[in-house]
Amino acid sequence: MAAHSSLADWLRSLPDDALAALLRARRDLATPPPANSDVLATRAGTAGSVARACEDLDSAALAVLETLLVAGADTEPVPADRLATLLASPPALPPGTLDRLRSLALVWGDDDALAVPAAARDVFGPFPAGLGASSPQLAAGEPGTVAARLDDLGDDERALVSTLSAGPPIGRTRDAATTASLEAATTPVAKLLARGLLLRRDEQTVELPREVGLALRGGVVPAPDVLTEPELPTSPHPQSTVDAAAAGEAAELLRLAEALLRAWSEQPPPVLKAGGLGVRELRRLARELDLDERTATLVVELVAGAGLVASDDDPASAWVPTTLTDSWLSSPPSGRWLTLATAWLDLPRMPGLAGARDARDKVIVPLSEEARRPLAPSVRRRVLGVLADLPGGCGVKSVDELVALLAWRAPRKGGRLRDQGVRDTVAEAGALGIVGLGALTTAGGALLDDDPHGAAAAMAEALPQPVDHVLVQADHTVVAPGPLEPDLARQIEAVADVESAGHATMYRVSETSVRRALDAGRTADELHELFRARSRTPVPQSLSYLVDDVARRHGRLRGGVAASFLRCDDEVLLTEVLGTQAASELELRRIAPTVLVCPYPLAEVLDALRGAGFAPAAEGPDGRVLDLRPRGRRIAARGRPARRTDVTGRAGALGDEQLRAVLAHVRAGDRAARSRKGSVVRLPGGGGADTSATMALLSRAASERREVWIGFVDSHGTATQRVVTPVRVGAGLLETTAGERYPLHRITSAALVED
Repeated sequence: MAAHSSLADWLRSLPDDALAALLRARRDLATPPPANSDVLATRAGTAGSVARACEDLDSAALAVLETLLVAGADTEPVPADRLATLLASPPALPPGTLDRLRSLALVWGDDDALAVPAAARDVFGPFPAGLGASSPQLAAGEPGTVAARLDDLGDDERALVSTLSAGPPIGRTRDAATTASLEAATTPVAKLLARGLLLRRDEQTVELPREVGLALRGGVVPAPDVLTEPELPTSPHPQSTVDAAAAGEAAELLRLAEALLRAWSEQPPPVLKAGGLGVRELRRLARELDLDERTATLVVELVAGAGLVASDDDPASAWVPTTLTDSWLSSPPSGRWLTLATAWLDLPRMPGLAGARDARDKVIVPLSEEARRPLAPSVRRRVLGVLADLPGGCGVKSVDELVALLAWRAPRKGGRLRDQGVRDTVAEAGALGIVGLGALTTAGGALLDDDPHGAAAAMAEALPQPVDHVLVQADHTVVAPGPLEPDLARQIEAVADVESAGHATMYRVSETSVRRALDAGRTADELHELFRARSRTPVPQSLSYLVDDVARRHGRLRGGVAASFLRCDDEVLLTEVLGTQAASELELRRIAPTVLVCPYPLAEVLDALRGAGFAPAAEGPDGRVLDLRPRGRRIAARGRPARRTDVTGRAGALGDEQLRAVLAHVRAGDRAARSRKGSVVRLPGGGGADTSATMALLSRAASERREVWIGFVDSHGTATQRVVTPVRVGAGLLETTAGERYPLHRITSAALVED
């Protein structure tokens, strides 16, 4: 340890590539650029920085750090063989663990003198590894003293120390205030205090000494299973089976998203005053789509995250489909899936939090700020990354075992929602078709590799192929044996209502649905031809009668724009219309035996007459039937935020140029600190003045190509020093051989470097 008496000395000794790796791994150390290795070491040794670095460590590395703290490496160097003894042998030390800790400057020094930052004790708390403070009496005793005393314990005493040895090592008891000899002691606590196997901290608190805890653990600090990564049992499946199973889930999610967008086009739900979608509206949506509230929440969050739904700016704000909706609905299924899957992967929210309660004991609702979690994308990528590392088609047998594996790999990351994030990710990825049978799909793998074209192509291949036919039943139901071709789906949806959805969708044809198709401009002959050409089963005669009957009554009464007009060849029918309450409210007026006019818009007139029991139709200038049904509300789509290339939630990764600049900054500061200075020229007032003495000194150094030591204040207001070789002084700048430029008004002092 003499060669590296401090962390700063050790950092100075690192080669450039190792120091660059440290700055890349611990980005908080590089901003702003540290003046020299002393500043870098100070930053690396702060509790906040150490805690951030520990977030990426697995349980084995954390156990090594805690063991070093137990050995006192934060105050005195510890040899590696002592560390190995405390970790047990075998395994003495997980392979590569020390190198990993050294690369993060969480451990430094050679194997015969390992040290850790003093702040590590603040990070791990007062009881690293669940062990208490050392007892000077026990530490100074002969080897075997503690074991001999433990052998003399009774059952109650042994049970107590065994409990405390598992951590934490403190306990509260009124017996802590008791002082008695071993012979006079009557309680387990009093007896242990008398034996010196417990320490009294105050009148109500006792602590198990470190030496006793270690003895009860067999001289080993961590539990035996902490140093070994848990296994992840898997089940092998053909990749094609995984893809097919997942594609079925993806198709169902697309259907639900389409149904939501159409429902909200007609009746947008209101935005809560506090933001989000109300519980009542969520339940109504779940009933309409026939699904549970958890899945409904996921669909809501996905369409909003994809920019297909947003809140408008009206005083009575509502969640309304955006202008992106129509192009999304007309896209092929694989394209629609890619939009939702990409939105989910980068969604900075946790849909699974909906229904839980926040810190104020209020229910978290979908689309609310309480569900925002910026680190959610990194959690999803971590989970999918584990599945991507498995052989193709291999799925995890249990989500619990996946949770345990990820908890071992990063126990300090994720906070209280760590395990829920893993479970939510698996469930949501399954609903999206990214995961199937516990395995990553081909499309999911491409999505994780940032290959959207490959992901869409893989999903297109896995999705069930569209069918071009239906099965018309005698009870006027129409069964789609699979996903319909887009054109056929639009035609069937125009004339029939969905009765049950799934892999085989069932529609029902009714008088209302037929009238809807006729209102949209279809004719009876077109409907007959649709069923005849597209049904693999005979069309029941009763369905043909239904179409003809509705068509015969439909459109006998036609309207135009006067503001609007009504015409009918049957004067008696017009007279009947004029005799209704609706005619009075609409202010209908007869201008000819077969024509009525109205000051209200045609759509309102037709709706009112339909409510009165008539079946009018709208017509255009050429006399053909018009479809006046509203397309639903739309608002302008909002730009989605640029995708983060770094999903850890921290500052963006340093580029190579930035790393080189920071590295040069540190090395230059070290060089300046080592250099011998001649007479120092200081600017009056500490800077800001361009004095002749400073100009003369810098100009001389430039002409002689001599190194000069300068002190200056950077743009962050940090005072630092540099050793540079000037090449030009003028125009308010000092230019150096390294291509650097220093504003003269920021230079506070200067001196030639002595040879």
